[in-house]
Amino acid sequence: QVHLVESGGGLVQPGGSLGLSCAGSGIIFSIYHMDMDWHRQAPGKQRELVAGITRFGTTNYADSVKGRFTISRDNAKNTMYLQMNSLKPEDTAVYYCKVTDWRSRSDYWGQGTQVTVSS
Repeated sequence: QVHLVESGGGLVQPGGSLGLSCAGSGIIFSIYHMDMDWHRQAPGKQRELVAGITRFGTTNYADSVKGRFTISRDNAKNTMYLQMNSLKPEDTAVYYCKVTDWRSRSDYWGQGTQVTVSS
């Protein structure tokens, strides 16, 4: 059974930084057939894509986080990361990691981790 577990969330002041991790078990991260994304959902809002890294190695970011967030993956550790800098109150949300396995046509989601940006 596949499990994705996020960690690293918490409370941070505006302008601060946080690093999120997403560790996979029951699944082997592969650069050849897996896309990996971070999504977030703020209260009363729809879940949105924050950053993604494709099986081709390309990255994409929501306009609201470009230049501040960085997504990366370490297949040897079965872990993906989201480094968040210059955080703003509007970045407050539950952050979810997602893996799309194109070989099995399956999507896997983590349980989410809360990020709160507040003074």
